[in-house]
Amino acid sequence: MKKTAFLFLLISAFTFAQTSLLEQKIHSILKNKKATVGVSVLGFENGFKYDKNSDKKLPMQSVFKFHITAAVLNSVDQGKLSLDQKIVLNQSNLLENTWSPLRDKYPAGNVEIPLSEVIEYTVAKSDNNGCDILLKLLGGTQTVQKFMNSKGVKGFQIKYNEEAMHKDWKVQYENYSTTKSAVDVLKKFYDGKLLSKKSTDYLMQVMLSTSTGLNKMVEQLPKNTPVARKTGASGKNSAGLTGAENEIGIITLPNGKHYAIAVFVSNSMETDAVNCRMISDISKEVWEYFNK
Repeated sequence: MKKTAFLFLLISAFTFAQTSLLEQKIHSILKNKKATVGVSVLGFENGFKYDKNSDKKLPMQSVFKFHITAAVLNSVDQGKLSLDQKIVLNQSNLLENTWSPLRDKYPAGNVEIPLSEVIEYTVAKSDNNGCDILLKLLGGTQTVQKFMNSKGVKGFQIKYNEEAMHKDWKVQYENYSTTKSAVDVLKKFYDGKLLSKKSTDYLMQVMLSTSTGLNKMVEQLPKNTPVARKTGASGKNSAGLTGAENEIGIITLPNGKHYAIAVFVSNSMETDAVNCRMISDISKEVWEYFNK
C-alpha cells in the first residue's frame, strides 16, 4: 500500500473514531430525556457533518426571526426598503402580553425609529412585536417563504406571525424547520448566497450581539467566543409541555475556522432548565470535538 493511501486510511479511521465518540457523548446527554431533540452540525471548512433527527420538522419559534430578517435585508438589497427608513411605533403594533424589549423602551409609542433598530431588537433581543412589524412590512409570511424557496432552502415552512402563535399553541407547529435546513441556511448565509456582502456583514454583527439564551449555546464555551446566533422558545402550556427550546448559530474557532450548529428541543416534558442544559451540553461537546 502506498504511503499516501495508508495515511488517508489512518486519518479516516481517526475521524470516524472521533465522530463516534461525539455521537456517544450526545447520546449520553439525551438519554432518558422526555423530549424530541434534533441536532445538526456542519463544519464550514472541513465539511464535517453530524445529524440526529435532522429531518424531523420541528417548531422554530423565534429562530424564524433569522429567516424573516434575511428576507427584509433582501428587500433592502433590492432597494425596496432602507435601513434608515422610519417605522412608526404605536399602540397597534406594540402589543401587550408578549416579549417586547422594544415596547419596554417606548411604552407610550407615538415615535418613529429606523428600520435598523427594529431589526436589531428583533434578532438580538428576540422582540416579538418587532418581528411582526417586519412581517407586515414584507407583506406577510408568504414573502419569507418565497425568498427561502428561491434560495433553495429545504425543510422550512413559515405560515404564522408571533401574534397568531400567542393566540393558538398549535400553530407554532406550522412554522417548522429541520435542523439540517437550519445549518444549511446558515452556511448559505455565511457564503454570501442569501444576501449582499453589506447585508451579510450587518446581520452577522447583529447576531453576534444576541443577548437572549445565555444559558444555552454559549453557556459553556470560552468567554468571548464569537457566536452569531438566534434563539427560540415556546415556554410551557397548561399540561407542562414545551413546544420548542431552540438555538442555531455560527461559531468561530480559535484557529479562524467555523461551524454551524442547530439544536431543537421539541415536545419536551423536561423542566426549562433541563431543556436549556441539553443545548448547552451539546454545544460544549461539539466545541471540544472541533478543538481536539
